[in-house]
Amino acid sequence: MTTWFITGCSTGFGRALAEAVLARGDNAVVTARNADSVAELAAKHPQAALALPLDVTDHEQVVAAVTQAEQRFGSIDVLVNNAGHGYRAAVEEGEDAAVRELFETNFFGLVDVTKQVLPGMRSRRSGVIVNFSSIAGRTSPVGSGYYSASKFAVEGLSGSLRQELAPLGIKVIVVEPGQFRTDFAGRSLGQSAEALPDYASTAGTRRKNPALVGTEPGDPAKLAQAVIDVVGAPEPPLRLLLGPDALRRTHDELAAQLAEIDAWEHVTVSTDFDE
Repeated sequence: MTTWFITGCSTGFGRALAEAVLARGDNAVVTARNADSVAELAAKHPQAALALPLDVTDHEQVVAAVTQAEQRFGSIDVLVNNAGHGYRAAVEEGEDAAVRELFETNFFGLVDVTKQVLPGMRSRRSGVIVNFSSIAGRTSPVGSGYYSASKFAVEGLSGSLRQELAPLGIKVIVVEPGQFRTDFAGRSLGQSAEALPDYASTAGTRRKNPALVGTEPGDPAKLAQAVIDVVGAPEPPLRLLLGPDALRRTHDELAAQLAEIDAWEHVTVSTDFDE
């Protein structure tokens, strides 16, 4: 039986994935900063679910959660680093404390959990690590510079991690969702307190808008099933785009990048020593 360790299970993708994993009969360590928010999952599945408090920015909690998971189920087969949140601001508007907290959660917390789980996976020469990124990990939307930067960091780390772990039988997958009907753009989304008028037509167009919450096209339950299917694939992709909007934006981004590379190729190739 496969054991999943999933961070950020109170709502959204983490919750949907935990429910799907338990419904198919797997074990699941369901974690959230407030363990009460996931207690009913453990109550419904007393043998297969373990609900634990976990703030990924708290190293002692990370160590304790991984230790308890391994003691309960013997091993962690699939780690899902899902915990995280958004932050919107023009770069100049960004508040230092908020930005540092964003990176502590979205990036450094992910690193800490991964490093605690890896010794067990290495000893067994098997395992899968699923790191949740975003379409913002490929693109840089206005008003999301800091959030995009945190996800670009996840992408860069994951690419290197995949190559390091492949010879050890451990797989790494980066999930890049587009817009899904979760609480990401609602309660979970932070933004700068100050909105500078000069950015009204750029970053200002993407300030938090409660009216748009709940209108996103993506179904979290379908995303959860897609992740489960890909985790079980013999050769999963490094990057898994989810959502037609994510696919469209990625095609547009890559096309623009290639056009720019071609346009400036004459400068790019001009920098070697003359022979």
